[in-house]
Amino acid sequence: MIITMPFPIDKNVLLKYDVPGPRYTSYPTAPAWSQEVTSEIYLQKLRDFGRSCKTLSLYIHIPFCQSLCAYCGCNVLVRKKEDKFADEYLTYLFQEIYLTARYLGERKKVLQLHLGGGTPTFLSEDHLERILGKIREHFDLDVHAEIAIEADVRTTDQNKIQKIRGLGFNRVSLGVQDFDEKVLQAVHRPQTAAQIEAFYAQCRRLAFDSINFDLIYGLPHQSVESFRRTVDHVIALKPDRIALYSFAYIPWLKKHQSKIDPTALPSSETKMDIFLHAREMFLQGGYQAIAMDHFALAGDELAKAFRQNTLYRNFMGYTVKPADEYIGFGLTAIGFLENTFVQNHKTLAEYFGALSAGHLPVERGKVLTRDDQIRQWVIHALMCHFRIEKAEFSKKFSVSFDEYFKTEHDHLNHCAEDGLIRLEPEGITATGLGKIFIRNVCMGFDAYLKGKAGNQRFSRTV
Repeated sequence: MIITMPFPIDKNVLLKYDVPGPRYTSYPTAPAWSQEVTSEIYLQKLRDFGRSCKTLSLYIHIPFCQSLCAYCGCNVLVRKKEDKFADEYLTYLFQEIYLTARYLGERKKVLQLHLGGGTPTFLSEDHLERILGKIREHFDLDVHAEIAIEADVRTTDQNKIQKIRGLGFNRVSLGVQDFDEKVLQAVHRPQTAAQIEAFYAQCRRLAFDSINFDLIYGLPHQSVESFRRTVDHVIALKPDRIALYSFAYIPWLKKHQSKIDPTALPSSETKMDIFLHAREMFLQGGYQAIAMDHFALAGDELAKAFRQNTLYRNFMGYTVKPADEYIGFGLTAIGFLENTFVQNHKTLAEYFGALSAGHLPVERGKVLTRDDQIRQWVIHALMCHFRIEKAEFSKKFSVSFDEYFKTEHDHLNHCAEDGLIRLEPEGITATGLGKIFIRNVCMGFDAYLKGKAGNQRFSRTV
């Protein structure tokens, strides 16, 4: 079988590379982290960072949702929409912010603030105002900072989004997923096209700098034709950015996904066809493809970052990176500073308990070795720019790329033989096919994955 429209892929290649693999929102990936990174280690990293001149991005995790979508792979807590849950959570969140700022010592400039979840718009307007006030109390939020929030139309009426804009939020990301009612019903996300359109129109009236739609392909009952209608709908609305995520079906990790009928899921071939057709439609609709699975209008900051080779990838997907490093606040939140990943506790009891005792709520992390830093740079270059410049690598790490990665030569040769990359004296470049399977190319540089390609900790790459 050859998938011919709009991009030819031999079925044998599809089957060969349809294996479990990381999404590389970090390297080393989270399964390689450990509890060896403690709150005491994090405290020292904060002090080191505080003495530097580096700038900062902040991420705040709001874990609450009123209901659980069957496809969800995030860390969420289902709660009724009552102020008592948010009030209690914010008490401890503010304690974490206070402790972190105290250990930093100096007020740090924040160039980017992102509220994710869960559902940040689960919170009331008053709760959101209190969060912004607490950040401004302890940090210098730059006047031109990107201040973003993830929104759910089911918890955000027009008055709330107006208040959100008035608080200073200038970028909003909306969980659309699909416009097909049968698909949405199958994944337990009841929302209507009318709700999306009304929300979007209000955001446009309020002049948000950028509006993003999240879409997911590979959901139950999706077909090339049904998703074509969704893409047509999206293009007609013209959001500034689109994140087109592959559905990660991992019921062995996310038990609630067992509610999805596996026989209703599209096959690997159909799923790939859905993606390729959607990609072509977005390109014809005036969007620029941004690395692996994002699209943006040419004037959007994300598209500019891609063209200027300043694109960055982290746990929020592809993003502009205006700051040097980032700190995560809240349940399960992740930060990265001083070459160290840090993740907070995953249960409220542990998170609240640590903060009640006056400790930072660290559960685990990873201090990067030199080898980790080298491989992180290579994987980031492939994921964000689809190219490795050998001279740039040698200048940064004072070692020859070919010498350092001599054991990876076989992997690179196989990728070249399958048409995924071009091997050149100056560097390595992903082909059109390789851009689709870029995660597979990166897996060959993953020192923690060797011999574990079938490990079910990860979703499949197709």
